[in-house]
Amino acid sequence: MSEKIYGYIRVSTREQNEDRQLLAMQQFPVPMENLFMDKQSGKDFNRPGYRKMLRRLKKGDVLVIKSIDRLGRNYEEIIGQWRVITKDKGADIVVMDMPLLDTRRGKDLIGTLIADLVLQLLSYVAQTERENIRQRQAEGIAAAKMKGVRFGRPRKPVPKEFPRLARAWEQGEISARAAAQQLGVSYQTFLRWHRERAEQKKHPIPSTSV
Repeated sequence: MSEKIYGYIRVSTREQNEDRQLLAMQQFPVPMENLFMDKQSGKDFNRPGYRKMLRRLKKGDVLVIKSIDRLGRNYEEIIGQWRVITKDKGADIVVMDMPLLDTRRGKDLIGTLIADLVLQLLSYVAQTERENIRQRQAEGIAAAKMKGVRFGRPRKPVPKEFPRLARAWEQGEISARAAAQQLGVSYQTFLRWHRERAEQKKHPIPSTSV
């Protein structure tokens, strides 16, 4: 039986565009019926397209991917999947963005060693870059919060009836759940408003008038 060429495309939910990878697969060329794709985040590796491709992959077949990070979310996962494909399955891998990562070439000890070294280096670089991106995002969010920028859904404004119902609850005339129901909000929201109101009384904002 002759070897088969398979292609795997993974697009994160943020990218939403597989055209670049698809075009590269067609130019390789990879038969359209042997193309597998997942369009989701790398949060977990239980990707149906990848698993289906892995079941089809046989000894002597070739798997084509655009870049090394298509194989996994981090250094350990990329290395692990590389070994599953090349050692357990006995298939070859071609990474189009890095010609040195083509296991069809250099089957001798030196060629294998070079491919392994390049793989480990690129996997480490890919993981480091993702971690740097997450760190920059976290730092940007923290800086924005310090400037007063709010994230997420805007908070529901406090209704004008709230002070009256809050006093009634404090005096035991009504339950917090009943007060929240009258205001059309959740029990937790009513308590949060009450807590924030109490904090404002303890630490009033100084007047700017002269």
